[in-house]
Amino acid sequence: MYMPVKIKFAIAFCVSLLWGIFSYYLDLKWIYELSDVIGEVPAYIVIFGIAIIPGYMSAFLLVSLLLDQRPKRTLLETYPPITILVAAYNEASAIVDTIHSIGAQDYRGELDVIVVDDGSNDATAALITATQARYPWLRLVNMSKNGGKARALNFGLEHARHDLIITLDADSFLYQESLQRLVERYVNDPPNTRAVAGAIVVRNSRKNWITNAQEWDYFHGISAIKRTQSLYQGTLVAQGAFSIYDRQTVQTSGGFSDCVGEDIVLSWAILKAGHRIGHAEDAYVFTNVPDTMKQFFGQRKRWSRGAIEAFKTHPGILFKPRLSTYFIYWNFFFPVLDLIFTLSFVPGIILALFGYYYIAGPLTIALIPVAIAMNYIMFIIGRKTFRTRGLHVRSNVRGFITYSLIYGVIMQAVSVIGYYSELLNLKKDWGTK
Repeated sequence: MYMPVKIKFAIAFCVSLLWGIFSYYLDLKWIYELSDVIGEVPAYIVIFGIAIIPGYMSAFLLVSLLLDQRPKRTLLETYPPITILVAAYNEASAIVDTIHSIGAQDYRGELDVIVVDDGSNDATAALITATQARYPWLRLVNMSKNGGKARALNFGLEHARHDLIITLDADSFLYQESLQRLVERYVNDPPNTRAVAGAIVVRNSRKNWITNAQEWDYFHGISAIKRTQSLYQGTLVAQGAFSIYDRQTVQTSGGFSDCVGEDIVLSWAILKAGHRIGHAEDAYVFTNVPDTMKQFFGQRKRWSRGAIEAFKTHPGILFKPRLSTYFIYWNFFFPVLDLIFTLSFVPGIILALFGYYYIAGPLTIALIPVAIAMNYIMFIIGRKTFRTRGLHVRSNVRGFITYSLIYGVIMQAVSVIGYYSELLNLKKDWGTK
């Protein structure tokens, strides 16, 4: 039975609001007890920041996922020509595998692949040149010096031959038929669609505990959020790692901005212009995620700085009357919510270890039912999509425990540093990925 998207949104909003009201009354005793310690206003701020608002958001995602029915994706009579842009800087260890994964796609339309060597000082350019004899659609363009990913993509955009542009990270590996499925989703989606984000999964998940946990983050959290945003006609980020864009829209939007969050800034420009960004949940690309804490910190700081860059560049998007603006407001409050969580919940856990249950204690159990339900639904949905592509969710219990217990604490603390580094205009660095 077809249900209009606005009705689904209204149902999710009402159910999550009711859950928020219920949790508020459930948490009143918690608030009163904490008020005796830190005062009434701080107590309300802390409990709303670490429990009631996050619980409301989780309930909204849970109901939305239950209501989501992915639009049909059909085969095309004619597949449009596409240009793939790969920005590469010192990617000698990975670039050949990435190119081979493109070659194994058997895309049914004309293929144009441009690798932009962004001033590499290793063997990246030589390896690409050696591979060109095997793939006639492969081109290499060189930048005289390293200028960053955004400049490399804009440089490649100038050399593109076709109207549909796909960006792909230089250390990624396309799963079978991913190009075809990404293009099919773009063509089959509503006519105002100007970009579609692919599905990112972790390639090096077995390396250590950091990559173990990130496997669940990509499979669970990131995938579910993109799926929900797509349901409401506006995925907030068509990530540069694997997404398809309308070339003219990219150019009209000013191309890829020279900043650390070039993909989110471009995505918000597309949304602000009234266009739609979709999500191809079954167009998989495997990517190497950070495998050291330093690399992980650099990546997540860059992502959170990118969100603030997007607000600085497109403040008017907050007043765009569309369903996806709801999630823009979520992003608007994340710097405050993450700060409250970092400054209160972590100390609360430490106090609980010594028998002081002011913040972390028995009443936090109220958060568990929604968390369990949401993780279960996300797992079932993700596993179902995996199976349609011949993939299986591997047993990664250690990674799930890390992801559930400490991953969020680390990620939110690092995100806070990124948010306020950008707000204070501190020096930027690319980090990783």
